[in-house]
Amino acid sequence: MSKTKNDDVSLGRFISLVLRHEPSAAGIELDSEGWADVGELIRGVCNTGRKLDMETLERIVRENNKQRYSFNEYKTKIRANQGHSIDVHIDMKIMMPPDVLYHGTSDAFLNSIKEKGILKMSRQYVHLSKDMETAIKVAKRHGKPVALVIDTARMSADGFVFRLSDNGVWQSEDIPWRYVAEIKYP
Repeated sequence: MSKTKNDDVSLGRFISLVLRHEPSAAGIELDSEGWADVGELIRGVCNTGRKLDMETLERIVRENNKQRYSFNEYKTKIRANQGHSIDVHIDMKIMMPPDVLYHGTSDAFLNSIKEKGILKMSRQYVHLSKDMETAIKVAKRHGKPVALVIDTARMSADGFVFRLSDNGVWQSEDIPWRYVAEIKYP
């Protein structure tokens, strides 16, 4: 991996921390919808000893494989598309999901999930994938991966609301175990 690519990955992780969890890490504030002033973000990141300019920020946003960030129309503001642990209101589309979605986790958490359901924990919503491969990829970060098949058709019929973020992540409130249709191991 090239030095530029390594630097972008490292900067992207820090920007993700700032825009999703801890704006104070760069000495900035987010508005109620999660937007940060681009100039303030760049200055704040640079004040931490990292190097960031507009060209690099645009490249990170454009090339991020998870499409984590969005600029406003004039590229004067930036925000994370989803995954916040801080209180912001991202206006996501409320949509009818496919009949099933997937949630990736570690088998170490299965007993707790069976007892309590899939909880959003420190995030605003539970994140769901449209395919098992993505769910497994997410789960691999936490141990032996497992994909839970969620009966979203039944959840929708029971009144659950689903949101779709700009980067294609389905989201829901906590999911009771009764909606887990199947456990799949890779």
